Amino acid sequence: MKNFIKKYIQNLTDILQNIDENSIISIKNALEETINKQSKIYIIGNGGSASTASHMANDLSIGLKTRGIKNFDIESLNDNSSICTAIANDIGYENIFYLQLKNRLKENDLLIAISCSGNSPNIIKAVSYAKDINCKVLGITGFDGGNLKELSDINFHVQTSRGQYGLVEDVHLILDHIIFSYYVETYNKKSLN
Repeated sequence: MKNFIKKYIQNLTDILQNIDENSIISIKNALEETINKQSKIYIIGNGGSASTASHMANDLSIGLKTRGIKNFDIESLNDNSSICTAIANDIGYENIFYLQLKNRLKENDLLIAISCSGNSPNIIKAVSYAKDINCKVLGITGFDGGNLKELSDINFHVQTSRGQYGLVEDVHLILDHIIFSYYVETYNKKSLN
């Protein structure tokens, strides 16, 4: 077990050392554009990525709003289990995000799609719809990036071997915490001056 722990931590450390800092800056800028344009941010993901989507929506909305830092209008579309399961049961799982976005997503909005494989049919269908209406897509991917990496206007990618969900999901959540912590620390420094 000790050897596994050391190896896992080393792999995570190696991945973090190679994060594309410019993609994080692009993400921050895209988030702030939604305030300037008075538009909305939608986040989607399955499984562990759904959890990250919920966590990100929490941090970047209420987490920043209650501190008086930013007022992003964010919604995680996987958080309403009644809607997701009704669409999945009645129409098909590949439609759970697409149907929530249809005739609601606007060109100035931002769609954040989180997928380790980048190939989940429900993610790709929603992203394709966003691209059809010229909405900006931020893809957060792992493994080789899949189709989502290619379709994204901005991509935060965690390159790993296929199936290394733990490492990819760890780094995706760290991305959220980097952005959240940046805003909190920047705001606190301004408050002290």
